[in-house]
Amino acid sequence: MKRMINKTPGSVLRMSLGLLPFVLLLLIYMAGSDARLELNPDDKLLPSFAQMGDAIHRMAFEPSKRTGEYLFWADTGSSLTRLGLGVVIAALIGLLLGMLTGALPMIGAGVSPLLTVISLVPPLALLPILFIVFGLGELSKVVLIAIGITPFIARDIQRRTEEIPSEQLVKAQTLGASTLQILIRVVLPQLMPKLIDAVRLSLGAGWLFLIAAEAIASTDGLGYRIFLVRRYLSMDVILPYVAWITLLAFLLDIALAWLSRRLYPWNVQGGR
Repeated sequence: MKRMINKTPGSVLRMSLGLLPFVLLLLIYMAGSDARLELNPDDKLLPSFAQMGDAIHRMAFEPSKRTGEYLFWADTGSSLTRLGLGVVIAALIGLLLGMLTGALPMIGAGVSPLLTVISLVPPLALLPILFIVFGLGELSKVVLIAIGITPFIARDIQRRTEEIPSEQLVKAQTLGASTLQILIRVVLPQLMPKLIDAVRLSLGAGWLFLIAAEAIASTDGLGYRIFLVRRYLSMDVILPYVAWITLLAFLLDIALAWLSRRLYPWNVQGGR
């Protein structure tokens, strides 16, 4: 008899098993929603899918009476812009810090302890300071995302840099390469797919900081809208917005994985 530990599902079974929990959750939600609405048609805690569809249709395809904007798409655009700017800044700074501290021992000895301490500071605790220093505009939100995920990216890139075989560096020096040439021609190309991997892993934290900043001080954005309508118990808006954020995060991760495979097919982890 074949042991369970040795059984591997085929592609069809794997997909079916992966979808099964989602189907069960949907069925449980539908049953709970129907039960609550049957007792109280005005119940807002578990809205039906029809109610959520109507709410999102209203926000996505009907202009706001106050601003004339299609709120759903305006919120999405604002949030993605803030997230994109914050992640790009964090990736650039993290790559530079990680590469220098990992490849140059003198810089690593001086910067690594500070980087470790900074990574232990809860970024959300800095939010009031950022609002005081940078104001309540877009800059403070972007800076929060950048500060929140830069240490993670930098420390991951540092470790990846230290994993580069020393033989490669020795060979480059034997051929007469300078420190700058070694960093650019030997180290950097090997770090680029690792950078994409680090960004993928940091996106979850990036979304967290984005939603927190938008909830506290913003006039648009996905996080702002969720916390705005909570006072009305508008679960028919909140739940679709949460699902939309999850879908956007999933699509961004898929896009980065595809980009890594396309640009760096030789990278084993990026090719997964």
